[in-house]
This record gives sequence, C-alpha cells and structure tokens, in this order.
Amino acid sequence: MTATRNLLIALLAAGATLAAPADARRKPQAVEHGLDSAAQPVVQRTDYVLDLTARDDRLSPTERSRLNGWFGSLGLGYGDRLWVDEPYGPSTARQDVARVAAEYGLLVSDGAPVTAGAVAPGTVRVIVSRSFAYVPGCPFADGNRGPSSTSANYGCSVNSNLAAMIADPSDLVLGQAGSGIRDTGTAAKAIKVYRDTPPTGVKGLDKVNTQGGGK
Repeated sequence: MTATRNLLIALLAAGATLAAPADARRKPQAVEHGLDSAAQPVVQRTDYVLDLTARDDRLSPTERSRLNGWFGSLGLGYGDRLWVDEPYGPSTARQDVARVAAEYGLLVSDGAPVTAGAVAPGTVRVIVSRSFAYVPGCPFADGNRGPSSTSANYGCSVNSNLAAMIADPSDLVLGQAGSGIRDTGTAAKAIKVYRDTPPTGVKGLDKVNTQGGGK
C-alpha cells in the first residue's frame, strides 16, 4: 500500500512539471526594477606606494628629489589622496613629504590605509590613492527589462558623463564632509539679489525702429 502511494505521488509531481508553461521552464521570469536606472557608476580604487629612507627623522635632498620625480610620474593632482605611514611614530619626514606635495596642490591626510608588506625601520611609506569611476556594460545590447520597467540603457548617458566628469570619484561613494561653519551672509545672498533686482519691464519696452533703412 505504501509503495503504491509513493508511486502515485511521484506521478502527480511529474505531471505538474510537464503541465508548467514551456517559457517558464526555459528561462526565469524578468525582474521588475521599476523606474530606477540599472546603469550605476562603479568606483575603482588603486593605491601606489613608495618607501623613502628617513635619516634622523628627515628626508635627505636625494630622497625629496626622488619623491618629487615619483609624484610627477604619477601625474599627481586634484582627486588623489595622500598619506604618510609612520609605524614607528611621528617624524619630521612627514613635514618634508607635505612640502613636496604642496607643490602639487595636495595635503597629507591623517592616518594611512593598510598596504602589503611591513615598513622597514628607518623608512616612511608614502601612499597615493587614486579612484576611477565608470559605468560597466553601457550600452547594453539587450535593453529590455520587462514591460513595467525602463530600458536597461536608461541612465547610461547621464551616469557615464557624471563618472567621467567628476573631479574626485570617491565622492560618489562617501561624499564630502561639511565644514560645520555656517555663513548666514552667503546663504542669504541669493535671496537679497532676488529681492533687490527690479523686475524686467519696469522701465517699459525699448523703442525699435520698424521703418528700416536706419531711420
């Protein structure tokens, strides 16, 4: 009796599988994403590392020249982040790095990210972090996302341009921290200009010669 019941259950399960629509068996149902854009910028970060010898907690002129050449080869500029890793305590070498970095318009950030390998005694590690933003896959060959959703290519142009033009790609991830200083004069400047500017047409319309010939 038990064997007959198990056989009946197996036959019913097989019949239910065969009765399913053919399209449902061939491919999964499309996910409805609504009106949001599937093309979103992705930020990729790369760290560059240089170890410098610090004698008496200072960088020699040779090491400073080496650091300057390294910055120049990287094309150091706005959007890059700079750290000095001093595992054996603060040193004057950090100030020497900051002076060279100031020529490129950058400041040394506090702390330092974790990098591969230990920093040898008597050296400091300079770390330059650079981010790159892009939208992967745009444009998509198959732009269909379902009847109730926008095309998969929706947002490709806007977000790709945003990723290409943003000065600091890491702002797409973390943004910029506020300074905490409020200037009420700056905040009210736009309102003051709006209130003080007379409306257009107050002085009447300009007289225009419609006779032609400059008369």
